[in-house]
Amino acid sequence: MRIAIAGAGNVGRAIARELLDNGHQVLLIDRDPKSLKMDSVPDAEWLLADACEITSLDKAKLDTCQVLVAATGDDKVNLVASLLAKTEYGVPRVVARINHPKNEWMFDSSWGVDVAVSTPRIISALVEEAVTVGDVVRLFSFRQGQASLVELTLPDNSSCLGLTVEEITLPENSALAAIVRDGRVITPKLHEVFTAGDELLFVATAEAEDLLKQCFIAN
Repeated sequence: MRIAIAGAGNVGRAIARELLDNGHQVLLIDRDPKSLKMDSVPDAEWLLADACEITSLDKAKLDTCQVLVAATGDDKVNLVASLLAKTEYGVPRVVARINHPKNEWMFDSSWGVDVAVSTPRIISALVEEAVTVGDVVRLFSFRQGQASLVELTLPDNSSCLGLTVEEITLPENSALAAIVRDGRVITPKLHEVFTAGDELLFVATAEAEDLLKQCFIAN
């Protein structure tokens, strides 16, 4: 898969290394010559260019990329690059970095963004997940489908303890994706029994999130 990354700073280069290790082709784009530290990611393609300009994206052959990652430190740049990638080049998947939480509302499909990643929100969610038992915690939002990855840790008074997966009726527009137990990731088969301390991972819409707690926590 060919992936373009707009922004060759520390974040962009770190993403590039991970993607290269996973066997993808990576192009790093940045308009600042000081960011072109080619020795730091020698296996990537590099382009000195402005990701907000059509001529630059033509040089990048963005129409041959399956993914664009807008990873600069400027939200305006990330939004414009995302919009151009989606509308002018038909890039199937656009992932954009949100630097300032106040701008989060703009990072949606109207700007060509499929997945928006807000570092402050992710850190906050991980803190909540680490300390919260018995409440539904949103970990990550999938903008295009209006669904999220959410987590619920079962307390000792959970109403589902001893029941199997098939005995629980989940709300509409929700699915149990995995059970994390004692450091192991368990595929939720029908006859798997819920136990106290299980971390349940769901994909669910906002409406379904509100109903999940009712399924698993005693009133």
